[in-house]
Order: sequence, then structure tokens, then C-alpha cells
Amino acid sequence: MTGDARDSSGASLGRFNRAADTASTEVIRTYSTSFGLATRLLGERHRQHVRNIYAMVRIADEIVDGVAAQAGLDGSAQTGALASYVAETHRAMRVGYSTDLVLHAFARTARECGIGEDLTQPFFDSMAADIAADASFTAYDAAAHERYVYGSAEVVGLMCLRVFLRDEQRTAAEHEALTHGARQLGAAFQNVNFLRDLADDTDRLQRSYLGDDGRLTDEDRDEWVHTITTQLDDAARSIPLLPKDSRAAVRSAHALFAALTRRVARTPAASLYERRVRVPDPLKAMLAARSVLVTAMERNR
Repeated sequence: MTGDARDSSGASLGRFNRAADTASTEVIRTYSTSFGLATRLLGERHRQHVRNIYAMVRIADEIVDGVAAQAGLDGSAQTGALASYVAETHRAMRVGYSTDLVLHAFARTARECGIGEDLTQPFFDSMAADIAADASFTAYDAAAHERYVYGSAEVVGLMCLRVFLRDEQRTAAEHEALTHGARQLGAAFQNVNFLRDLADDTDRLQRSYLGDDGRLTDEDRDEWVHTITTQLDDAARSIPLLPKDSRAAVRSAHALFAALTRRVARTPAASLYERRVRVPDPLKAMLAARSVLVTAMERNR
């Protein structure tokens, strides 16, 4: 037995919890500068919880989006890997502990913030659909698109909302508006990513999430941009109802994806199949600073 193992059980668990949080934070640092920037704008009571959510969903997404396949797993093995991940996630949520550091961190967040299988299972269902789609080229019709977006993105917004509201009181009408806003923001984020990832989704993953196995035209792009803009507008109306220490981060993420949508709108559909549209880092920083300023002005009213 090591000297560290002789610590009191409470001290040892605290160290393990910190290691789990560090693991989740490292996942964000490695995979998403944009999301990492937004989480830094969150109040301290929310920040790690949202990082823990991101890390769990990021790793699940990597199972189905190529990492497992590159490691040599065929479709059946990927399905097994995802099933094991789902089972361990839900077991950890029930008991509050996992040997997997990321899932341990997520389970603590889920238990503290009231995140249940009503949100995690739809997410995992969408991830499983991606594995099934790998056998041959798959195009999602409108109903399948709606189910996929709800599970892959809207429920993630709802998980974050449960973090933000865990110590808050809201009327039924306010809660309904916030729920709608969280879902719309998640859907907008996902739909923008579908447009900017057309090349990878179509050529490498053999998927079309936007409803047709043919190539999108400029008119198709314009229709999706209109849908996304409407979703972003809906989401923006609910931001003032959020706790003050979460508004700047949500505004920053909203502003980033609005800017990304405008760039997609200016990009010929044919070019979307050739390159991934990005927002330059200096613009990201400016949008984040502006979001902080707007939120600070609200506080002073």
C-alpha cells in the first residue's frame, strides 16, 4: 500500500475527483478551443460541470466518428465499445463512481445537477445511429434528421440548462422558454456543423444528415441557413432568463455560431464540400469580449 493510499477515504476521494475533473478539462483543451473559451466565461459554480458534460459526449462521439475504426475496430466492435460506454455511464450515474475518470466526473455532475437517463439515452441512441450508418451511404430524411438532432445536440443543451438552473427558481413559463431556447441553440449548433462538415461527412463517413443523398445546391444551403438563423433567434430570446453567471458564455457561443452561419451563407455550396468554414481566432476573442460587455451592462441595470 502506498503512502497516498493511507490517506483518509474522504481525502482520497477528493483527490480522485480532482483528477477526474482534470481529465475532462484536458478533453476540452484538446478538442475544442471555441468551447473551451466559452466555458471560461462561465461562473465558477458552472464551469467544471459543463466541461464534464462536454468530455463525456466528446468521447462517445469519437467512438462512432472514426477513432475506433482507425484503431482497428469493425462496426460490430464499435457497437460493443459504445454499448460498454453507455452501460458504464449509466452505472456511474447511479452509484456516483467510475474507474473511468471522465465518466466519474460526468456522474458527479449528473447527480448534482439532476441529469438523468431521459437525456443521456437519446444522446447515445443518436451515436448508435452513426455506427449503423457506416455500412453504406446513409441519407437522413426529415424525421430521422429531427430525431438525430434532438439526441445528438438538443439534449446536450438541456443538460447544460440543468446545470445552470440547479440552484435557481423559475416560473413554469420561464422554464418552458429556457427549455425551448436550449433546444433551439443545440439544434442550430448541430445544423451549422452539418453544413461545415459536408466534405468529411459525405466522403469519409458516408452520411448525409441534411436529407438528400445528392449534393446540396446554393438554394439548399440558403434554406438551411434560414432554418439555423431562426433557431438562433429563438435561442437569443431566452438568454436574459438564464442566471447571470451563465449568460456571457452562452452569448459567446451563440455569437460564434451566428458568425459561422454568416460565413457559411457566403460560401458556395460546392466549396462546402471542399473546405471546412472557420471563424478566425481574433474574431472569436472579439465576440467573447463583446458578450462579456453586454452581460456586464445587464448586471448594472
